[in-house]
Amino acid sequence: MMRVSGLLLISSVAWGVTPLYAQTTLPPIHGVTGVIATDATIKDEHKAANKIVVTTEDGVEHVYNAAKDLLVHGGKDGVLADLKPGTTVVVHYTAEQGGESAHEIDRVGGNGLQTTEGIVTDINRGKKEITIRYDNGTTEKLKLTDRAAADAGQDFKDQAVGTTRVVVYYSDDAGKKIAHYFKRKS
Repeated sequence: MMRVSGLLLISSVAWGVTPLYAQTTLPPIHGVTGVIATDATIKDEHKAANKIVVTTEDGVEHVYNAAKDLLVHGGKDGVLADLKPGTTVVVHYTAEQGGESAHEIDRVGGNGLQTTEGIVTDINRGKKEITIRYDNGTTEKLKLTDRAAADAGQDFKDQAVGTTRVVVYYSDDAGKKIAHYFKRKS
């Protein structure tokens, strides 16, 4: 009797999953809302198709649709065409039914974002601030962009304070560091 009910359970699960798998909508990602970001290198840009091809640090290629509200930071006048192959970028995107859509692209290095790393001692999303302790013992408070305050660092939000080493991508606006994105240092 136990084997039969176990077999029925497995069969009903398989039948229940098949229609869900066949749907074209993307499933929600538990614990992730809003925009996801990844650092990558521009491989190609197809103006006519409105597509951007990037390669992530682990060698995986991604093709993003350029959203109508696409912002490009660190290039000439925010122009996508200024991002030549080999340019290091952070792509902020959403996963949608039609694929992944890039909403913001931040150039890293040169005229774009700078990087620093240290230990997170505090993230105050309400005040839009992150406090970093550097290896030399000094601490610094950086302002967070609206997007960074809402989305960045969700992968380590349950870690004990002072234990997570991060890389922070920031701009220097009139002597103030503004963090656009930060991620756990692997």
